[in-house]
Amino acid sequence: MHFTMRIASLILAFAASSAVADQCASGSTLDGGNYFCQLVDAIQYSNVGHAGAYNKVTSMGSDGKCATTPVSYSGSLAPLDEEVSLHFRGPITLKQVAVYTKTSGSSKKRDTHSHSRHGHKAFHARALKETVEKRADIVTATIDGVVQTWENNYFGPGGAKATDAPVAAVVNAAAAAVPTPEVASSAAAAGAPVVAAVKQKQAADPNAAYTRSGYYDAASQTLDGLTFLGNYGGSGSGVFDNVFGNSLSYLNSAGTGGAASASVLADALIGSNKEFAIFTDNECVEGDSCGYTRPGSVAYHGFDGADKVFLLEFGMPADGSSGFNADMPAVWMLNAQIPRTLQYGEASCSCWTTGCGEFDIAEVLMSGDNRCKSTLHTNAPGGSSDYFARPTSGTMKLAVIFNGADGTANIQKLSDDATFPASLTSDQVTTFLNSVTGSLLSTFSVAA
Repeated sequence: MHFTMRIASLILAFAASSAVADQCASGSTLDGGNYFCQLVDAIQYSNVGHAGAYNKVTSMGSDGKCATTPVSYSGSLAPLDEEVSLHFRGPITLKQVAVYTKTSGSSKKRDTHSHSRHGHKAFHARALKETVEKRADIVTATIDGVVQTWENNYFGPGGAKATDAPVAAVVNAAAAAVPTPEVASSAAAAGAPVVAAVKQKQAADPNAAYTRSGYYDAASQTLDGLTFLGNYGGSGSGVFDNVFGNSLSYLNSAGTGGAASASVLADALIGSNKEFAIFTDNECVEGDSCGYTRPGSVAYHGFDGADKVFLLEFGMPADGSSGFNADMPAVWMLNAQIPRTLQYGEASCSCWTTGCGEFDIAEVLMSGDNRCKSTLHTNAPGGSSDYFARPTSGTMKLAVIFNGADGTANIQKLSDDATFPASLTSDQVTTFLNSVTGSLLSTFSVAA
């Protein structure tokens, strides 16, 4: 959820013609320890990047502790301009994912190593160990014109519950349109099996600002440039031990456990408290830009660079379940180093606690609730208390746009007929950014 970039005529004219208002001034509700202000169709974070440092994991010891080294970063979107992975928690039906990278002029480039997928040694299947480490952020924001500071108690990346206080929002204006249509997959017409990855590349527009580097379509079982993984190590692939629990593994097609090799996620409902992740199809190798990864884990590169676009289509149907993380779907991003070492567990074994980056795109914070909130977790955390409507019936299409030129991260609801083409021009990206107007647009400036 967040951003754009400056190419030729890519112009963001938010401030010039906008009226300023505090969304929460129109009312807020404290519910379950979380503040909810207004229903919106877009959230724009500005001033996202701040110079800082985090502790990068360099080894994982048999005593359950990890060695780290400090890594400095800076930039308009730092540290979210580093490789990120895309994460989902059920109940969710994932229909489409498209990832776009800037064609030229990008400040950071994807690793160009190309490696074929291979099966991993099968291990005795064990139950997923979920150890959630309690963490906290200090967040500063404005509510009803008053600056407030509070502790945002958080139970791990994509974890059980985040507690947000209301924040300031401003209202901006723009105009709408729809991108060009997608071409149907010929592989789907041939009845490709669920377990086989279908490669279907399209010719990109040579004048495009963004090229589609990854695509998934549930209906046609098309998978191109992406890999589904989950925290199911020891079941088919990856590793499990009593010190660190489960590593990453390949995800089975049902989205419920591990697999020996890469699979295409089926067009099906993934239930409560089941999580999975999407990475590129570029496997990590020793000495490359992935850095340290847990030995024996399945490890792939994430999505790199300050300028990237994610188009998502998903539903979040209520399943009426109870228990930990029950009926609390979520979509979020992590610095890809986090799941490649340890997503849940010992704090020293993840760079999360030192601010390497998480971006919550649409997260339900209470069981059965119909509101999705967004939060940034970096060295300069913050989050909007405005919210999206949970798509309990049908699906919702969202654009998440990172723009290195102006340091914005944008989450925008798209029209139901929006498509996910093979490439995007700068004008189409601008159209996405201008498609939400008035009080349905919430903006949040991250405090240093």
